[in-house]
Amino acid sequence: YRGILNWCVIMLHVINNGSVFMYLSCFCRYGILVDPIQVVSLFLKDPYSWPAACLTIGMNEFKKKNLFLLFFLNIFLQGTISETTGRILHFFNLTCTLIFPAALILRVTSMTPVGAVISLAIYTVLFLKLFSYQDTNRWCREIGQAKAKKLTRSYSYIYYFIFAPTLCYQLNFPRSPRIRKRFLIRRLFEMLFLMQLLVGLIQQWMVPTIQNSMKPFQEMDFSRMVERLLKLAVPNHLIWLIFFYWFFHSSMNFVAELMQFGDREFYRDWWNSETVTYFWANWNIPVHKWCLRHFYRPMLRRGVNRRLAQIAVFLGSAFFHEFLVSIPLKMFRLWAFMGMMAQVPLAWFVSRFLNGNYGNAAVWVSLIIGQPVAVLMYVHDYYVIHHGSST
Repeated sequence: YRGILNWCVIMLHVINNGSVFMYLSCFCRYGILVDPIQVVSLFLKDPYSWPAACLTIGMNEFKKKNLFLLFFLNIFLQGTISETTGRILHFFNLTCTLIFPAALILRVTSMTPVGAVISLAIYTVLFLKLFSYQDTNRWCREIGQAKAKKLTRSYSYIYYFIFAPTLCYQLNFPRSPRIRKRFLIRRLFEMLFLMQLLVGLIQQWMVPTIQNSMKPFQEMDFSRMVERLLKLAVPNHLIWLIFFYWFFHSSMNFVAELMQFGDREFYRDWWNSETVTYFWANWNIPVHKWCLRHFYRPMLRRGVNRRLAQIAVFLGSAFFHEFLVSIPLKMFRLWAFMGMMAQVPLAWFVSRFLNGNYGNAAVWVSLIIGQPVAVLMYVHDYYVIHHGSST
């Protein structure tokens, strides 16, 4: 836990700038802004038309057709149709998995950004899972035709994989012997409590700070922009840490326990990261394993340089970050894309010139300061597009 000490020191420096006092001033000036009903109203804005919910629920039928196609396509590829034809069909199927929800979100004007992000994230996870499924079956066919027929799994097993907390398909997943009810209840209470805490921090701290940051951005007052950025850094970072625990520890362990899924390595000690690459390899293990298995290592086997393969992985990650932000907001500014690609020179600089605690401090600073910059950029552009004319 040595990285936690560096985090405490950096946070104390940022807090000394007045971020906690900003929270107290927001509380004294505006009173209690926490309103769970307001959050519910975001999703129930039009009770007769819930486009985000319909898109998410409709994914089940979309998913059934995808699985049905992939399952029988895998069987036909063992002798009925050619490998080239199968790859074309796979490509068409995977492309539709991403393009269909994105086109629907861009077309439907009544869909809220929050609902759109959730729906698009679910379809993106489905895309990664289906890609892993077809890739793994292709490897099985390359082992040998007779052996591959024995390795074909049932349709219900594939459906289990779709809901399992992993992105990489395997022929045999590790399974836990039983469901621990106390463990399940603890994770459920954590999910409920942390969700309320996240909503409260966003409403009470984040929203007033962002609203007060619009005027310095419009006037291009650099000193006040830096001040607002530092004041936004603490609540944004705390929300990110709480969300990390809520998703990667509470939620994924809850799903894994419910499905008796044995592999519980969802993250490692990323807080001790002394390099940027170590952080990205350990804070999100399911995505890291997918990138390593289906993207990075296949490129190395084709003779691609290791450095170029790493840049290609960051490029793919930058695309999906921008995809998950720009489509729901219906605007394309490439802030998330540039933020992810900026990790490449940052990783080189930290690994070359900073070691030990200095490297760990650099990673923490990039997390604490980098994210609020992107948040303010997107909020400012969204505000200008949707409310600039009225003001």
